[in-house]
Amino acid sequence: MASTTLLLYYGLVPVPDPHATALWQRELAARCRIWGSVVVSPQGLCGNLGGPPERLETYARATREHPAFAHLDLRLVPGQGEPRPRLSVTVREELVGFGAPHELRVDRHGLVGAGAPLGPHGLHELVATRGDEVVLLDGRHRHETEVGRFAGARSFRAERASDVLAQLDAGTHDGLRDRPVVTYCTSGLRAELLSALMRNRGFTDVHRLEGGILAYGRTFADDGLWEGALYVLQDRVRVTFSDHPAVLGSCETCGAPTYAHRDCVAPLCRGWALLCNACADFALCAAHRN
Repeated sequence: MASTTLLLYYGLVPVPDPHATALWQRELAARCRIWGSVVVSPQGLCGNLGGPPERLETYARATREHPAFAHLDLRLVPGQGEPRPRLSVTVREELVGFGAPHELRVDRHGLVGAGAPLGPHGLHELVATRGDEVVLLDGRHRHETEVGRFAGARSFRAERASDVLAQLDAGTHDGLRDRPVVTYCTSGLRAELLSALMRNRGFTDVHRLEGGILAYGRTFADDGLWEGALYVLQDRVRVTFSDHPAVLGSCETCGAPTYAHRDCVAPLCRGWALLCNACADFALCAAHRN
């Protein structure tokens, strides 16, 4: 599997003219000849990009030259996979489509009402102090949680971000209202926004993993609470933190251990499936025969 370099970041800061910011970002990313996605909204900016390290570094330096984004934490991450080399820069009402564009407020200090930030060591301290009371709550999509998650974590098993908000409003997770909850996601963005949504709905002890799984993996690799693999960049690039990651997923066809979501072109396939190498090869051959 080919190696690729990633740049993942976000910044929650007011953006008065998202369309102008998106135009600048589109031109900058194209000039740097990098790929992936950038989302701009009135809430801020986030990027999930890939390319040669020197081009990503050029992009990062130029982005930080903008006064609003001078303090963005832009870090390069090594990954394995075959990304689609295409660029998408979009303007949306929300950076993450929870369906609450007017509820979440951002000012010059960041997100209003977010949960208390915890770094990797802070997470361990909370778990050591509060034990089984602590709930690690995964804010990512269902298929991401199938191949990697924190030990004992709970998940919304959501197909889209709006499913998360629907569950909260339906009271599905009201049993967590008075427990210490730590929201987490890949880079920290979804977890930070989710922490504010939960606090707005009466959850009283909400924290968020600052820097997300990526920051935790840089600190503890696979020798802490994290288990498995992390998918990024249109779910086509895998990030692992050591030479001994756990394999949590199971092939949807034969049940063999795997962490590979793949395009599935077999006649009865859903189009995106967790498949081992053997079943993926068989499905491809079967589709070609038909």
